[in-house]
Amino acid sequence: MSIEFLFRLIGMLAFGAGGFFVGQQIVTAGGVAPQGALPAILVTILAGGLIGFIIAPFFTTRPYVALQRRLKQIPAIDLVAGVSGLALGLLIAALVALPLSLLPSPFREILPFAAALVFSLLGMTTLIARRRDLAALFGSRVPAVRSAEGGPVAVAVDERFVLLDTSVIIDGRIADISRTGFINSTMLVPRFVLNELQHIADSSDALRRNRGRRGLDILNRMQKDPVARLRITDMDVDDVREVDDKLVALGKRLKCPVLTNDYNLNRVAEIQGVTVLNVNELANAVRMVFLPGENMRVEVIQEGKEVGQGVGYLDDGTMIVIEDGRRYIGATIGVTVTKVLQTAAGRMIFAKPDLNSNS
Repeated sequence: MSIEFLFRLIGMLAFGAGGFFVGQQIVTAGGVAPQGALPAILVTILAGGLIGFIIAPFFTTRPYVALQRRLKQIPAIDLVAGVSGLALGLLIAALVALPLSLLPSPFREILPFAAALVFSLLGMTTLIARRRDLAALFGSRVPAVRSAEGGPVAVAVDERFVLLDTSVIIDGRIADISRTGFINSTMLVPRFVLNELQHIADSSDALRRNRGRRGLDILNRMQKDPVARLRITDMDVDDVREVDDKLVALGKRLKCPVLTNDYNLNRVAEIQGVTVLNVNELANAVRMVFLPGENMRVEVIQEGKEVGQGVGYLDDGTMIVIEDGRRYIGATIGVTVTKVLQTAAGRMIFAKPDLNSNS
């Protein structure tokens, strides 16, 4: 039996009892003939029970679930500051209530209640506005996230976060990037992202299964890396179902960027004002810069699309298209850069064999 159904039964009994008393009052008032008294009472009982069965959840479980969902969305430091401000406001109101109660009527009945309301609101708003100072007063630490092992972790109030998407975890380069120290924020992996990775790892499709297992291996590697600051968080967005939408909503709530390789998520997040960090864009930005006229050595591994062309690759994956390089396939030769193109797929370099270095 669910909790909601239990409260429906309680509401049905309570309102049914109310219907019984209403029916008695109607009969006593003489609004019903004596022979119709019992049917009238039964009708009011049934009507009251039906009303109670229908509306009981709207006064019990529904407000509780809505309040619980709202509380889960409020940062811990805001919640602590609000409760502390409420307690402080009520304490001040209690001290003020004594002299106010000595005033003549009706002020002694009205002003203590008004003072409690005013000081409670004032205390809550003041401490929420100064929540960082409050946290600093008590050691600048509040429990905000959970560690990869599941235990609570004390996180600095001003600590910066970056959310990791499923695609960037599976990609794997984030593990190497985090080791360099370029990401000085704590990397958060929401529980729903971890669940999606596990779902992919359990897929019947071999390719998806391997991708999911690779993502889990990457997370395990990052957890053991002392340089990478990785946390698993239970923060969620209950009113959103899709993982990408949850990430964007969580990024907006925490005011932190989302790290991803997903083009669609990139665009959706930017439209909603969430900062996006794209590993592909980072890779393109840090590739070596070559200017026309510079020389390099490259291994020609295949022929190009045009007649006589050869193709090679740099260590970072940049494609080198070599004019008249087909005859050098399988050899490492010196080339001279003739043109550099930046495309949506990345950087492409055109070159020609350096006859002086290859003679």
